[in-house]
Amino acid sequence: MGRPHRQLDLDCAPDAWEERLPQSASDSLSGLRVALFSGNYNCVRDGANKALNRLSDYLIARGAAVRVYSPTIDKPAFEPAGDLVSVASVPIPGRPEYRLGIPLSRAVRADIRRFSPTLFHLSVPDFLGYSALDFANTLGRPVVTSHHTQFESYLEYYRLTFLSGWIRRRVGRFYGASDQLLAPNRPIAEDFRAKGWGDKVSIWGRGVDSALFSPQRRDEPWRRSLGYADDQPVILFFGRVVMEKGLEMFAATIDALRAQGHLVRPLIVGEGPALPWFRGRLPEAMFTGYLEGVPLARAIASADILVNPSDTEAFGNVNLEAMASGLAIVSANASSASALIEDGKHGILVPPRDVSGYVAATARLLQSPGERARLGHNARQASLAYSWDEIQEAVVAAYRKVATW
Repeated sequence: MGRPHRQLDLDCAPDAWEERLPQSASDSLSGLRVALFSGNYNCVRDGANKALNRLSDYLIARGAAVRVYSPTIDKPAFEPAGDLVSVASVPIPGRPEYRLGIPLSRAVRADIRRFSPTLFHLSVPDFLGYSALDFANTLGRPVVTSHHTQFESYLEYYRLTFLSGWIRRRVGRFYGASDQLLAPNRPIAEDFRAKGWGDKVSIWGRGVDSALFSPQRRDEPWRRSLGYADDQPVILFFGRVVMEKGLEMFAATIDALRAQGHLVRPLIVGEGPALPWFRGRLPEAMFTGYLEGVPLARAIASADILVNPSDTEAFGNVNLEAMASGLAIVSANASSASALIEDGKHGILVPPRDVSGYVAATARLLQSPGERARLGHNARQASLAYSWDEIQEAVVAAYRKVATW
């Protein structure tokens, strides 16, 4: 992230946060002290963790003190922003890269008291989140929650649909008990308001670096080095390689296109526990592994069509980065996508889990370079409205509704 960070051991450095107090009283966020609770703050490179780290960086740069409480692992995926306090956790069966935080220990509670937060920001309705919610109430501190994941949509992929009612009730109680609730987009915000949460709901979307993710990153020599001809449309999948991202639907779409005579060879950018399965399912595809920064931006811009069958995202960073890169997009018509993409203008929206819809839309774009160019141009122009600084200010505004500093 580029700013000072460290992971702290409560047994040997209980007061280490004192060194990080804001130094400038003139900074607009000086005096703000945020206790941020995360499920896996830097364990996994996913959209939620990146958004929370970026928010921490923004707050710290503005003079706030941010102390993060989260499960940790021996080999984290990236360096954290701010001071990270490891909390007790257990591995999630079948998904060891994720940890499940357990209720706050006595040592962590003591650390929170010493930190004396202005407010609590909770990002996951797990055991840790609920425990932090209770402790915030004990201390009389306001609570801001942020919604990052459509948890109930994961259940079908892991044959756990019998838990759907329990999950919905638990999530509802968690968000309903907060003082301010940050939704990732307008459709989800409207759904939350319909639940009776009204004025406490606001929108914290996501931004995109439009200089990094740009059509100018397209690299024909790089494409040729992977075996793609200059006139060969490249179908892209990028993101975390997990089953809930719609891997089987993507693979079935490729199979159907090939059966129709389209000589497609997809480009797969990303890593995750389902990567061996994905390689076996699409042996003809080009797999780059995990990319970030300029290499990632180059790979996205060097493709032609993003096919994104995932309906589990709360926001949809993949779609926004592809829009900024000028790609034509075929996406599941989930709330995360419809908040970004106007069907027929910025991309093509397909009913979730309708393989025939993905096939028809993608085949149409393969055969129409003009339509690909039109959608990609419109998507790029729409993406320019997503400024990170303006979006982060929505969080600060929510903080100001419940606390003063």
